[in-house]
Amino acid sequence: MTEFKAYDFRTPALQAIRIERDAISALENRIDSHFIRACEVIMACRGRVVVTGMGKSGHIANKIAATFASTGTPSFFVHPGEASHGDMGMITSQDVVIAISNSGNTSEVVTILPLIKRMGAPLISMTGNPDSTLAQEAVANLDVSVKAEACPLGLAPTSSTTATLVMGDALAVALLEARGFSAEDFAFSHPGGSLGRKLLLRVADIMHTGDRIPTVTEDTTLSGALLEISRKGLGMTTVVDATGAMTGIFTDGDLRRTLDKSIDVHTTPMRDVMTRNGRTIQSDQLAAEALNIMDELKINALPVVDESGALVGAINMHDLLRAGVL
Repeated sequence: MTEFKAYDFRTPALQAIRIERDAISALENRIDSHFIRACEVIMACRGRVVVTGMGKSGHIANKIAATFASTGTPSFFVHPGEASHGDMGMITSQDVVIAISNSGNTSEVVTILPLIKRMGAPLISMTGNPDSTLAQEAVANLDVSVKAEACPLGLAPTSSTTATLVMGDALAVALLEARGFSAEDFAFSHPGGSLGRKLLLRVADIMHTGDRIPTVTEDTTLSGALLEISRKGLGMTTVVDATGAMTGIFTDGDLRRTLDKSIDVHTTPMRDVMTRNGRTIQSDQLAAEALNIMDELKINALPVVDESGALVGAINMHDLLRAGVL
């Protein structure tokens, strides 16, 4: 390893970054009528967007298809070589095909062009050669040509694949905006991630209900309320009147403040020490909203009510932590 210590690794690395940065900058002038036409064709698609490409272009095509699928444009990748051996059956006339090839003449891609044309699926190309077979057959060609690859040999796809990936992202974002795709829509495509949990999980999904709700009456003594708090383990108890309507809440914080007043815990009723008109949350609200309320008020639990204000549950910080919201 010692013979490499004096080698200047930084210069070629920085040169590669600069070349790829310039390749991306050049794309700005190519958001033109062809790009708009491609967007219009995809927006009108009744099926799915099928993205195909060979080699490194295939890897980029796979990523573009995944980005489309997660941002409101149903899409999947088809390998052009496999398409010639049965996978063409995955494509229908209702689909739109995006074919990626830097040369625009990749044999595996060109081979399936007549089949795509015959079934009537609109073809969009992403090439570095507007005069290529692929570009000429497409209803819109997105120009992803580059002046130079970052590879000093000019052989390894580097700048060209980066430019193609960025053009695919530009297409996905333009379509996302046009569809009015929201953060909640995005969460439905990512239910397993932290974002999905924050945007999809409702209070009703994780709250304590029924006998698990800590509840005492206004006549219950403070000592009785402490037993209820200990039994239910939520760090608080709700307080209800004779009709069962919630009239207050008593928390660990209230207990500390109460004990400072030298109150007899065995004789003092809850109506004298509870917090009236305490903060609540509705069961159909996002669990993330419960977290925001707790953070804002520096509290660890909330009663849950329905639209009429009736007590239906309780939730605390530990529930949010277990659910992955925190």
